[in-house]
Amino acid sequence: MKPPKVRTRNGLWVAGVVVAAAIVQGVGAAGPAVAPQRVMTPPLPACTPNLTGTPSETEGPFYKPNAPERTSLLEPGMPGTRIIVTGYVSAIDCKPIPRAWLDFWQANDKGEYDNAGYRLRGHQFTDNTGIYYLETIVPGLYPGRTRHIHVKVRAPGGPILTTQLYFPREPRNQTDGIFNPNLVLAVQDAAGGKVATFNFLLAGR
Repeated sequence: MKPPKVRTRNGLWVAGVVVAAAIVQGVGAAGPAVAPQRVMTPPLPACTPNLTGTPSETEGPFYKPNAPERTSLLEPGMPGTRIIVTGYVSAIDCKPIPRAWLDFWQANDKGEYDNAGYRLRGHQFTDNTGIYYLETIVPGLYPGRTRHIHVKVRAPGGPILTTQLYFPREPRNQTDGIFNPNLVLAVQDAAGGKVATFNFLLAGR
């Protein structure tokens, strides 16, 4: 059976990522986590070539270079709602980009950034089909901002796109001056947490 299609806010139709998730224990105070037993590879999204690509956004004051390479930002004892975020990194001609670099950073469930270490920070690379995969938590709120995940994305040898990913149906989306509706994740509930998709289109490759 084909997974259902989900309309993403970046103008692409993608097949919803199906996650066979299980509730697992033994992660300390963090409680249950999304434990993906099988993640179906999303089919290549339908795409209309354009000249602009995914919109850029401000880096903000909390970026730190040299974050560790990892696809999971989860740690034992980390509270918060688990979420798996996945999708494609493609060029504006819609061709997926293998080995594209993505660097994620975000606040914890209380809206706090770790500026001393690298908690909830990490970089990774897309696989040979242009797919990335991130395990993390839903970030908390802090004054003046809605929920968001920061990310930098770069094709091999290309310029860096700095942007932010947002969550649907958040009341603060209407009052956050940085919020862009074209950067909203397609989010679904799953056993033990949530799953989400977003596809990046990189210009200037």
